[in-house]
Amino acid sequence: MKTAEDYLDGQIILIDKPLKWSSFQAVNKLKYALKRHLDLPKKFKIGHAGTLDPLATGLLIICTGKFTKRITEIQAQEKEYTGTFMLGATTPSFDLETEINLSFPFEHIDEVLIQNTLPDFLGEIDQKPPVFSAIKKDGIRMYEHARTGTEVEMESRKTTIYEFEITRIKIPEIDFRVVCSKGTYIRSLANDFGAALNSGAHLIALRRTKIGEFDVANGVSPEEFERSLITN
Repeated sequence: MKTAEDYLDGQIILIDKPLKWSSFQAVNKLKYALKRHLDLPKKFKIGHAGTLDPLATGLLIICTGKFTKRITEIQAQEKEYTGTFMLGATTPSFDLETEINLSFPFEHIDEVLIQNTLPDFLGEIDQKPPVFSAIKKDGIRMYEHARTGTEVEMESRKTTIYEFEITRIKIPEIDFRVVCSKGTYIRSLANDFGAALNSGAHLIALRRTKIGEFDVANGVSPEEFERSLITN
């Protein structure tokens, strides 16, 4: 059983973030559970190593105490995701956060075209982050600009796709697995992949499965973590 001192000295907690939870909510859930059950000090340090959107599930690494100094190091590691692209339509956010704004034909898309397009997205690529993102422009989060209707040009940035495979094709849905560098937006990958197929696409499901050597298979839900504090 871990003590308050253990969490102050530093722990890495693997959380399987539920759908529709923000990363901030997950951290807060653990923070208050630890304070309540272990009587940790008010200024107890805790934080996560890499945000997951509310519409994504999967691995959220939470560091406590002295291990919060390792957050930058953990964030820099490669990440693995699985999920689903929906062909034939785009949304302003590149996922289900916003409504469909444009529709495209997809009858010409088959497995051969999909597989032939994959190599274009391997290695170092230029990628524009979604306008609905937490990146700051002029001191304001991009999603705040987007929600007020302010048009701001997003600058492309270099990112690296180490592995990209299609695991299921049931058009208009495509399931995928991707291993990528820090700073990669899978929503942007969905949008760009749709355009490369001479159609459109948006992300309808996303799950982060790994960060470096850390695997979601070893993670627990926020509720399971709190229960472990009670039963231990």
